[in-house]
Amino acid sequence: MTLFELVKQNICVPDAAEHYGLQVSRNGMCSCPFHEDRHPSMKLNERYFYCFGCGATGDVIDLVAKLFDLSSYEAAQKLAQDFGIGPDKPPAAAALPKPERPLLKAYRQEQVRCLRVLCDYLHLLERWKVQHTPKTPEDVLDDRFVEACQMLDYVEYLADLLIAAELEQRVKIVEMLNKDGLIAGLEERLDRLKKEDDAHEKQSAA
Repeated sequence: MTLFELVKQNICVPDAAEHYGLQVSRNGMCSCPFHEDRHPSMKLNERYFYCFGCGATGDVIDLVAKLFDLSSYEAAQKLAQDFGIGPDKPPAAAALPKPERPLLKAYRQEQVRCLRVLCDYLHLLERWKVQHTPKTPEDVLDDRFVEACQMLDYVEYLADLLIAAELEQRVKIVEMLNKDGLIAGLEERLDRLKKEDDAHEKQSAA
């Protein structure tokens, strides 16, 4: 019997979910850890899970792989170790401590926030680069055009990493963006600029 077969035969999805910190209701529902889920939208059956909110689905190995950003084989190994499963012994009570789910949830929320702010800034820079492009070589460069030229590639690079990089690198980027209030300052600036634009539009329409 392969490791995958051994794990899936001995560990059901609800047991694994509860072991790794998810709160499962009596009807097998829980809040999905893979998106901002205010109301439980993930259904846990014995052999598979499915989220009605984001569409995440799979078996017990897929669940652990998604939770900890592991390959399928690494997830199967983790399950076997955490539940004391081996070729020559039955599943035992989980021995390892549960991960800090509140910390993981807080990180995911902060990652979503950073990505939202970066994308808002990216769209603003793209708009500035088009709207404030100098018409002639003699035109004085607008500060917004200069900022767009300087920052566009870097902001797009950070946003791409937050979406597709390995977990360790994403954590470092979130920490870097939060250092010295960088992302908070950018968020505040974007809010202020939006209010100024809205006020200008109202004056123009009056």
